[in-house]
Amino acid sequence: MTIPNREKLESFAKELDALRTETMAKVGDKDARYIRRLIGLQHCLEISSRILMVLGFISPALWVLAVLMLATAKILDNMEIGHNIMHGQYEWMNDPLINGRNFEWDIAGDADSWRRYHNHEHHTYTNVIGKDRDFGYGLLRLSDDIPWRPKNTWQIITYLNLSALFEWGIAYHEVAAERLFIGKKRKNSSLPISRRELKRAFFSKIGKQGFKDYIFYPLICWPVALQVLTGNAIANVLRNLWTSTIIFCGHFTDGIHTFRENEIKGESRGQWYYRQILGSSNIKGGKLFHIMTGHLSHQVEHHLFPDVPAPRYREMAPRVQEICLEYGIPYNTGRFGKQYFDVLKRITKYSFPTATAAQPTS
Repeated sequence: MTIPNREKLESFAKELDALRTETMAKVGDKDARYIRRLIGLQHCLEISSRILMVLGFISPALWVLAVLMLATAKILDNMEIGHNIMHGQYEWMNDPLINGRNFEWDIAGDADSWRRYHNHEHHTYTNVIGKDRDFGYGLLRLSDDIPWRPKNTWQIITYLNLSALFEWGIAYHEVAAERLFIGKKRKNSSLPISRRELKRAFFSKIGKQGFKDYIFYPLICWPVALQVLTGNAIANVLRNLWTSTIIFCGHFTDGIHTFRENEIKGESRGQWYYRQILGSSNIKGGKLFHIMTGHLSHQVEHHLFPDVPAPRYREMAPRVQEICLEYGIPYNTGRFGKQYFDVLKRITKYSFPTATAAQPTS
């Protein structure tokens, strides 16, 4: 692959900037109605599912339906609503209930922690080894840039466990990076809060989430507490599996690139756009599929324009692909099955030592 020169990339950036400006000029009432209706639908799904779950003793099929409805409500809250609102995609509405700075989502991970390490760190340093902690989440070796260790041999099992418990991984991600509980304490921290505050926020959010799903709702439905507890647990696992699968398909397929910190020094806008595209993958699908992924099926567009309302990615994608083709820049997209197979293949490949792997440091 021929790397475009700086001048060509600046021209590339101007075309992408123009596309963003053109798209944002269209943003308005239609987008506001969409997110408000979706939030309303999500609330209705959650309330209905909890009522049906209580009535599940009438029929096992009714209970299964309730679990699937609750899982769907949790997926919508996590992906199309929470993730996108917290990226500031709807700040222009000036609605305090749809404000990215104070929105809290229905998972174990604290929203403020997510905003710090995901919105800033991951989206600034996408796939930069040593800077982007989302590349492998500190658990998986997914590139030759990372030294092989014996624990990587069974990382496919680690991946499956991470997927099932993904909300807890999100909760622990920043805490793990600060080594609050395990490992040698870091001497310096760039946290805007104290480590004590981070620890308090961590335990507070997982406590509230655990109490709501596994104590409060089962207790208020005491005669059927076990079926409610079980239903909540399964709905959370289904949401975790779906969320992690979509995220991995957007970041860890064949063809994605990694970067070293010295490569991004003095990075121009065009070079940053170029890096976002090389580090992202899209998933093809229909409208409902895109909604259920939070439009992270358009990961390329999301990495380029994280603050543009996500439903707009569908109309932006063909133009982004055209611009990439014009400049000879690869645009990674494929059907869900193909992209997920690539993810599993990548995890398996880097489970074993490779000749060009980085060496472990003491």
